[in-house]
Amino acid sequence: MARHSDTFVCQSCGAVYGKWAGRCEACGEWNTIQQEASEAGPPGSLAGAAGGSVKTKGKKIEFTALSGSTEEAPRLLTGNNEFDRACGGGLVPGSALLIGGDPGVGKSTLLLQVASGLAKTGANIAYISGEEATAQIRLRAKRLGVEKTSVHLASATSLRDILATLKAERPDAVIIDSIQTLWSDTLPAAPGTVTQVRACAQELVRFAKSSGCIVLLVGHVTKDGQIAGPRVVEHMVDAVLYFESEQGRDFRILRAVKNRFGAAHEIGVFEMSTDGLREVANPSELFLTGGDAAVSGAAVFAGIEGTRPVLVEIQALVSPSSLASPRRAVVGWDGARLSMLLAVLDARAGLDFGRNDVFLNVAGGLRIAEPAADLAAAAALCSSLFDSPLPRDRVVFGEVALSGAVRPVNQTEARLKEAKKLGFSGALAPTGAQSGTLRVSEAETLADLVKWARNP
Repeated sequence: MARHSDTFVCQSCGAVYGKWAGRCEACGEWNTIQQEASEAGPPGSLAGAAGGSVKTKGKKIEFTALSGSTEEAPRLLTGNNEFDRACGGGLVPGSALLIGGDPGVGKSTLLLQVASGLAKTGANIAYISGEEATAQIRLRAKRLGVEKTSVHLASATSLRDILATLKAERPDAVIIDSIQTLWSDTLPAAPGTVTQVRACAQELVRFAKSSGCIVLLVGHVTKDGQIAGPRVVEHMVDAVLYFESEQGRDFRILRAVKNRFGAAHEIGVFEMSTDGLREVANPSELFLTGGDAAVSGAAVFAGIEGTRPVLVEIQALVSPSSLASPRRAVVGWDGARLSMLLAVLDARAGLDFGRNDVFLNVAGGLRIAEPAADLAAAAALCSSLFDSPLPRDRVVFGEVALSGAVRPVNQTEARLKEAKKLGFSGALAPTGAQSGTLRVSEAETLADLVKWARNP
């Protein structure tokens, strides 16, 4: 007879303990450890072999050679170019995707538009919601203008019923909204717990691999912005997409943080409107401020998000401080990176930021993580310090080393082509950057940048 034992599982990270504790030692969260009942397998099975030897024998697996021809799986296009871009060029049959985002960001709206786009291509699409009734989904579809597409709707939370239905209907793609609402009757844990989320996700991924059906799972996010449940769920699926938004702004960014069939950190940009999410084919228009007047403290950075070049304006303000410790405020960039850059400018370029308050902002609400923004941030800081406006028709990019040298960055040609397409005529870039259409000023050290910022 199966033995029952109680374990204590952290609902934030999935760590398992033998007794209750107020604080999880793995992730540091408080009051997240809950008691869950687990059922051990019968004697001699893998589940019941803890502390003993496994008596059952497995069968021998066959190895294949590393070389050989393998046909690439055809991708299923959704008709939504930005979603397809974030997925790496479309959906791969038999793949499982996890999509997370803050409440109200538009996950259900996006997936309903994606489901309708797939249905228009003739694919058999199922949309299963555990949070909303079918009447609510129909109202949303009517508002989006996609109510006449042949998407099969259902409202269910039982994993057993969902798998039985999918095996009978054999859809090309299924959307599960959300994974936290599903429950398996083989587990005594409550829906939404780590045990249920992990088990349900594993069964759905197994179904996707065995049937060739595309499974799109919606995941809730925690207060830290991470997808709720154990990180092992992210390891199970083939792609993890985060749907992000900046408070008070209409644009949305779908960012791929993991993709086995495409480039990671690829982004798709959308704009929320009254009739749903609209694709933004040229996201640089969102992140560049308008106006022709030259203002000091502004530099246009030519960045790369995944494989897409994006131009964004970096704004800086340097003002004298009356405080013993001047203020440092940054929005959209790493604060530690700003502190390091200010130290390099003081030590290597002979500037004095130590007696000034420094404020840095990435226009449009985009968050930049690549080191290539160092030179653009330094240019904006120097422009504000000297009160010398930079040319509005120049882009800046390059990585700054602790020695003060400007290091080259990848995909230089793509950055310059994007700048040329948007009407820019020149660039300040590391040594070696060449362009047949743009006038490139080379910066070997920060001294070249300071000289250029004083007399642009």
